[in-house]
Amino acid sequence: MDVGELLNYQPDRGAKRLRDDDDGDDPRSKKVGRDLARRLERDDGEDPSSDRKRILEKLMDDDEDTDDQEGEPVDESSVKKMILTFEKRSYKNQELRIKFPDTPGRFMETELDLNDIIQEMHVIATMPDLYHLLVELNAVHSLLGLLSHENTDIAIAVVDLLQELTDIDTLHESEEGAEVLIDSLLEGQVVALLVQNMERLDEQVKEEADGVYNTLAIIENMAEFRPGLCTEAAQQGLMQWLLKRIKAKIPFDANKLYCSEILAILLQNNDSTRELLGELDGIDVLLQQLSVFKRHNPATAEEQEMMENLFDALCSCLMLAANRDRFLRGEGLQLMNLMLREKKMSRTSALKVLDHGMIGPEGSDDCHKFVDILGLRTIFPLFMKTPKKMRKAGTVDKEHEEHVCSIIASCLRNLKAQQRTRLLSKFTENDCEKVDRLMELHFKYLEAVQLADKRIEGEKHDMVKRGEILDDVMEDEFYLRRLDAGLFVLQLLCYIMVEISNSGISQLQQRVHQILNLRGGSVKVVRHIMREYAENIGDGKSEEFKESEQKRIMDLLENF
Repeated sequence: MDVGELLNYQPDRGAKRLRDDDDGDDPRSKKVGRDLARRLERDDGEDPSSDRKRILEKLMDDDEDTDDQEGEPVDESSVKKMILTFEKRSYKNQELRIKFPDTPGRFMETELDLNDIIQEMHVIATMPDLYHLLVELNAVHSLLGLLSHENTDIAIAVVDLLQELTDIDTLHESEEGAEVLIDSLLEGQVVALLVQNMERLDEQVKEEADGVYNTLAIIENMAEFRPGLCTEAAQQGLMQWLLKRIKAKIPFDANKLYCSEILAILLQNNDSTRELLGELDGIDVLLQQLSVFKRHNPATAEEQEMMENLFDALCSCLMLAANRDRFLRGEGLQLMNLMLREKKMSRTSALKVLDHGMIGPEGSDDCHKFVDILGLRTIFPLFMKTPKKMRKAGTVDKEHEEHVCSIIASCLRNLKAQQRTRLLSKFTENDCEKVDRLMELHFKYLEAVQLADKRIEGEKHDMVKRGEILDDVMEDEFYLRRLDAGLFVLQLLCYIMVEISNSGISQLQQRVHQILNLRGGSVKVVRHIMREYAENIGDGKSEEFKESEQKRIMDLLENF
């Protein structure tokens, strides 16, 4: 064995918890050694032979020390000892790096020592109830400091450790220990430090690409454990980095998929992050990335997942009124309309985006623009028949029909003057065939909801007989089952029915009532469904809007 082989030698450090893509070796420890060895060889100011002898002696001593440590129980005392060793080695490495910044040979041993103890600290992840020691002994602060270490391998080693410490299953093993750790990480601005570290990593290098992936895993773990941190995380540079990474012109990979997933998580039920994305021109970024799928299907299942994540992110953003203006200016409506016509895999999600963009009074401008770009020619064929390709893509009829009906209902609510006339004229075409389809769907969903109601009533009756109390939880469960049967689609269909009957076009009103009578339907049933719809409308809006919208619906019912 020559000196070069000895420099690359690493002692056997026993079993460690493995990541999914880990083959059992510890490549990062070896990489630290190799990198430092190369630096030492480039250093002309030191005697290579003396340094190599010293390092060789150290490596052999480490092997002996490790053999002695094997079998030691992991308890509070051993964790304290490990943290103390970590602090000493971190301080020593920092001291020598400051003292000899241009002489790697002087701090080479300490860097190997530091990397070794970071690897050993992975064992703490098996005992989350001892996480408080990491905080009390200031180890969390020291670990966060190492995220900006000059040697990116040390920073990546810290990322690996934090990823394992914050594993969501581990966090749930000890809620108390997890809370203490997460509080300390957030206090130390962990997200900002992680983002700064990711910015300097070169993803062309596998180890550094893995470092980025594990960094995103840390953020996902913390967001799942404490959803409230999403706003703070986005504002600490994460949102900007994600958008930059998503639009980077590099081949699709696992990191881009993960970025799209984290972005969707940040935007979920969070107006602050939605506003931030809009301010960072994120709507344009999302539209540019999705435009690729206008005429081409995703090449793999992973790329399809990324596409869906980006569509979900866009839908979340459109819940904020200001982003609808950005969507409109960025020609998002035109892109979605083209996707519907191209009949690719993106069509289902494009329909969902249009629904989110046009719903409510905030969607008025989008509704008018949709008519201007001849969107009615696209949406009504989808209303008349659910495409078979959508069924093959895993989209159930109910989901497709809900989005289509919601778009038409939004147009009826928001369109004025000429555009409204163009919409209503669609219902009179070809001997009112669209009214016939409307009534066909009405009876289809009415039957499904009535069947669900009958089953629910039977279950309620049985509960009363058994002396069980019907609480709010059960009521919510029953309501969800009604929604699953198609209650919301039925409400939308009734709304469209009432709107066109009040349009002043007698032909439409007569056709609606004619089919209701032929099929044994009832105006009373439609009114009941619409009253229930009115009671639940405007959730999340101001009371003023809710009351005015309810009054508008009740006025429509008076003339139905």
